Parts: sequence; C-alpha cells; structure tokens
Amino acid sequence: MAAVLVVLWCLCACQLAVSIEHESSSCSSSYDYSEALEKAILFFEGQRSGKLPAQQRVKWRGDSALTDGMLENVNLVGGFYDAGDNVKFGWPMAITVTLLSWVALDYEEEISSVNQLGYLQSAISWGADFLVQAHTSPTTLYTQVGDGNADHRCWERPEDMDTPRTLYKVTPNSRGTEPAAEAAAALSAASIVFKSVDPNYSAKLLSTSRSLFEFADRYRGSYQGSCPFYCSFSGYQDELLWAATWLYRATGEDKYMNYIVSNQGWSQAVSEFSWDNKFAGVQAILAKVDYILGNNPMKMSYMVGFGSKFPLQLHHRGASIPSIQTHAAKIGCNAGYSYYNSQLPNPNVHIGAIVGGPNSNDHYSDLRSDYSHSEPATYINAAFVGSVAALLADTEEGSGKCAVDKKIRGTSHQVDSVY
Repeated sequence: MAAVLVVLWCLCACQLAVSIEHESSSCSSSYDYSEALEKAILFFEGQRSGKLPAQQRVKWRGDSALTDGMLENVNLVGGFYDAGDNVKFGWPMAITVTLLSWVALDYEEEISSVNQLGYLQSAISWGADFLVQAHTSPTTLYTQVGDGNADHRCWERPEDMDTPRTLYKVTPNSRGTEPAAEAAAALSAASIVFKSVDPNYSAKLLSTSRSLFEFADRYRGSYQGSCPFYCSFSGYQDELLWAATWLYRATGEDKYMNYIVSNQGWSQAVSEFSWDNKFAGVQAILAKVDYILGNNPMKMSYMVGFGSKFPLQLHHRGASIPSIQTHAAKIGCNAGYSYYNSQLPNPNVHIGAIVGGPNSNDHYSDLRSDYSHSEPATYINAAFVGSVAALLADTEEGSGKCAVDKKIRGTSHQVDSVY
C-alpha cells in the first residue's frame, strides 16, 4: 500500500533528478504541464466513493459504499478511497484536501487559465464534505471507514465490495489529535477557496474547522487508530501548528497567531513533508515534475496516461478489474485475484494516477503485486498538483505560455495492447 511511503516521493524528485540533464528554463521543457495538471486533477474522480454525480468523467467507476456509517446511524457516504484499496482513511484524506486547497489559493489564476479551477474545486469539496459529515459532534470525528486488514485480503471493485465497513473514531476517551487537527486545517483552507464562490458553504467549513481545532487541542493524544496503515511518527504538534496557521489565514484572528507564536518551540527543521509531518509545510515546496513525467533513467512517465510509456499494472482494485459498465456481474473477493495475478495491463487506465515510484536504483518493474512502487495515493497527486501548477506559473511568466490547453483524452480508455 502506498501509505508505507513516509515521504511524498514526488516532492523529493528534484533530488533524484539532480544527475539528469535538463534545461533550466521551464519553457524549454518538452512536457505539457497543462496536460499534466488536467490529468493529475482528473485522478481524484477515479478515487471517489459514494453516489457519483452526473458529470462524472471517469466512466469506468460506479456508485459504491452507499451505506457507509449505517452501523452507527451516521452518514459517512462519500469522500475518497486513499489509494488502490477500498478503505476511506480520514487523515490522508484531510491532508489531500489541505494541499489541493493551498494550490487553488496560490495558483488560482494559472489553474483558471487552463480551465481546471472548477474541477479542482470539485475535488476539494468532495473531500471536505466528507470531513464535515465525519465530525458528528463537538467531541467526535470518524477517522476511518472499512477494515483495512479484511479489505486487503480481497481484490474486488469498490462497486462490489462486501468486506466489513467498520467505523473508527476519535473521542475524548480514544484520542487522535493528528487527524482532528489535520481536518481542521483542511476545512479552514477549503473555506478560503469557497469564500467568494459560495459564502454559506465557506462559513460552514470554517465553523466546523474551529470546532475540530478546539477538539484536537483540548483532548491531546497521539493517534494510533489507523495503524499499521497510517501511524503517527512525528507526534501531533505539527498538525496543531498547521491547523492554527490555516485558521489564522482564514480568519485573521489574533488568537490563532498567538497560539502559533506561543508554541513555536514545537517547530523544527525537517527534510520531508508528508501526510504525517507538516513542519515543512510553511517552507517553500517546489519539486521538479519533469522527473515524474519522463526525464528519468527509465525514460517513462510515472503518471498513468501521460506520454507514450507509463505504468500499465497499477496496484489498484478498480482499475485492474473490468469496469462494472462492461462486466455487470459481481466479481467477488477471491475471484478478483485472477485479475490481480494477470500479467496483462489493467483494463481501465486510471488517468493521472502517480505511482509510488522507482526503487533506490531508479528502476521500476511495473508489477501490480509490487504495491510499494505501483500503488497511487490521493496525497501524492495532491502534492504533484501544487508542483506542476507552480511550474505552469513559471512557464506563463517566462517567454510566453508554452503548454497548450488540451482536451482530456481517453478517460474511459480500454487497453488493447502493450507499448
């Protein structure tokens, strides 16, 4: 599972690519950054859980998990599957929303120029809506839907899944400051995105964010509820500072700045920025995306559907099994393993998915079973969206716009042959 990646490898790609010669000017790049941005955002539609909207572009997906939360009479339908499995983890979903919101705020003009702002806002609200629903009381936050161990014993489409939709939550008696504070950060950031678009919705997001921050700070305790999939290694102080920073940006209220200043001793210099560690979040983050898009020793794109050579055996249940649109009959828990073990390309191309990446020797095997390298994750794509938007901005500020706005190609493409 991609969650074993403690560091978002796409943010470290600039270090890996140091030995790869390329032009320093963005406009001399051979990569179409606007296309990469389109596809990176499109990926989130393939990760949707719940009732899909009429304007859904990823046609090989269908409605799924429509009874989530029913076990405890709460509505937890919606949100994102974090990676290639069918579990919804609130913590990585929250950092995904925070990162996407950050990009929408800082690169709104550039993203609008390639007609992607609406799609980006849809991705943000899809995750934000779930986080609001998950905060069912001032002292409760649901942090996971689905039994990770049971889910990982099955290989089935989300539309077919029949594994337990076990619910996990944090309360004063079962604490989890990290996911609660991260959710607060996410909703604060999202509230700014929608402030001028939908003031009432923005106010709802901000109100929920305030409640979550108060809950996270008052009932401090490190979160272990999603271990071994998402464990806290850096503690909860970074999430609290991160949330206070976003609340200050959203409100301008002195109490949040005072909180940051009075707890500045928590901060520290770090070399990573991940779903677990945000100390680097206030530092400038600009990764070189050319490595991911193909300027690497393998001469391949690590974004599915970008370029002529990209991963074909993505570790992803929905993408690796024939779509419910083309194979309506249920494919059960064990039956799905015939597709998992297949040497053929995935029948559904999950456009925009960025895989875990190559090994330490810059080699990529493209094996569905090699989950640590072939599985995508929402927070990887969220970080990439920011990186490519920054490069698109640099392109537009240079000698003119190099990349052209292209229509998304093959969003429901069926693979017929191997490159």
